[in-house]
Amino acid sequence: MRTVAILALAMAALVAAPLRAQLLPVDPLGTVGRAGRTLGETARDTASQVAAPLGEVVQDARSMARERLRRIGGFVSGHGDRVEWDDDHQPAVRGEVLLLDPDPAALETARGKGYAVLEQAEIEALGIAYARLGTPEGVPLAKAVQDLRKALPGREISADQLHFPSGAASQPSGAGKAEALPTPLPRGGTVGVIDGGIAGSSRLAAQRGFASGAPKASDHAGAIASLLAGAGTAKIHGADVYGSDPAGGSALAIARALGWMQGQGVPVVSISLVGPSNPLLARAVAGAQGKGMVIVAAVGNDGAAAPPAFPASYPGVVAVTGVDRAGRVLIEAGQAVHLDYAAPGADISALVPGRGRVSLRGTSYAAPLAAARIAAWQARLGNGAKALKAVDSEAVKGTRRTGRGVLCSICRSGL
Repeated sequence: MRTVAILALAMAALVAAPLRAQLLPVDPLGTVGRAGRTLGETARDTASQVAAPLGEVVQDARSMARERLRRIGGFVSGHGDRVEWDDDHQPAVRGEVLLLDPDPAALETARGKGYAVLEQAEIEALGIAYARLGTPEGVPLAKAVQDLRKALPGREISADQLHFPSGAASQPSGAGKAEALPTPLPRGGTVGVIDGGIAGSSRLAAQRGFASGAPKASDHAGAIASLLAGAGTAKIHGADVYGSDPAGGSALAIARALGWMQGQGVPVVSISLVGPSNPLLARAVAGAQGKGMVIVAAVGNDGAAAPPAFPASYPGVVAVTGVDRAGRVLIEAGQAVHLDYAAPGADISALVPGRGRVSLRGTSYAAPLAAARIAAWQARLGNGAKALKAVDSEAVKGTRRTGRGVLCSICRSGL
C-alpha cells in the first residue's frame, strides 16, 4: 500500500507539471501505428507498475510526455503550410481565427484591424453563429488571436485547434470471428462516428465529409465501424473531419459534424479524437446535448501525465478509458476531468478494408464499444438518461480508474 501511495503522489506531481501539449498528432494507422507498437512492447500493465521500482514507473510517464511533445513539434514543422501554433501552443489551422456570435460591428472592427472574413455561418441544427477570419498578412496566429481579443473584449475568440485520433492498429491478427453479446442484453441502435471516412461497412447508413477531400477512407475509422458492428450496432452515421487535409480534425469541423448528426437525428455519437478545449466546440457539444444527444469520447493515449483531454472533458460527455483482457487500465491511457466508463482497448481486433483483421490498441477503440451499449439501450428505452442508467446496471465494477465500471468486455472482435 505504501508503494501505491507513493506512486499516486508521484503521478499527481507529473500531472501538475506545466505540460502544455496534450495531443497525438500523427496518422493513427501510419506513424502512430508504429509508435503504438513500440508503446505496446515496452509498457507495463498496471499490476506490474505497482510492483516495479518507483523510478521506473515515473520514467514511463515522463517518457510518454517527452514523446508527445516530440510528435507535436514534428507534426507542426512537417505541415507548416497548413498548421501553426496558437496562443496556447496548440496545433491549429494556419492563418485562421474563429469568432463566435459575430455581428456587423464586430466584423467591421476585425476588418479594420486587417482580418479578412473568410466565412460567416451557423452550425447546422444547433444555431451557433461563427465567423472564420483570416489573420493579417505576416502576423503569426498566436499574436493574431491575442490582438483580436484586445480589439473585441468579452468576445469568444480562438484558433481553430486540431484534434487527433487516440488509437493504433498493428500487425494482422489471428483472432477469430466476433463473439456474440449475451442474449439478455439489447443489441441494435444507431451510433454516429466523428473520425475519418468509413468504407466497407454494411452498417453505414449515411456519411458526409467536413474537410478537403472528404470522405476519404480511413483505417482508424474503419476499425471503429468494425467494432461497432461486432458489438451489435444496427446503423452507423459517419462524419469525416480529416479527408486529405493535414489541418483536418479542427474544432470547427467537429462542431459542424455534430450539427449534421443532430440534423440526422443520431442519438449517440462516438468521438475517438483528442485536443484542447475550444469555445466553439464546447458550445456545439452543449447544444447537441441540450437536444438529447449522448456524446461519448475517448480519454486519449498520452498517459496519466497529460492534461485533461477534450472533448472527453466537456461537461456531460461520457468519458471512456481502455482496459486489456485482464481488466487492467492501459498504461498509456490519458485522463479527463471526469471518467464514466472503461471498455476494451487492448487484446482486441477489427476487420479493416484492404488489411484484413488487425490487432488494435488504444482508448480510441474503447469509446465506440461504450457508445454501442448506450445506443442499444436507447433504442430499447427511447431515452438517453434511461439508457445511461441501464448501462450502469450492466457495467462491471472495477477500480476508480474505470469510472462506473467496465462495459462490453466480451466485445473484442469487430465484424
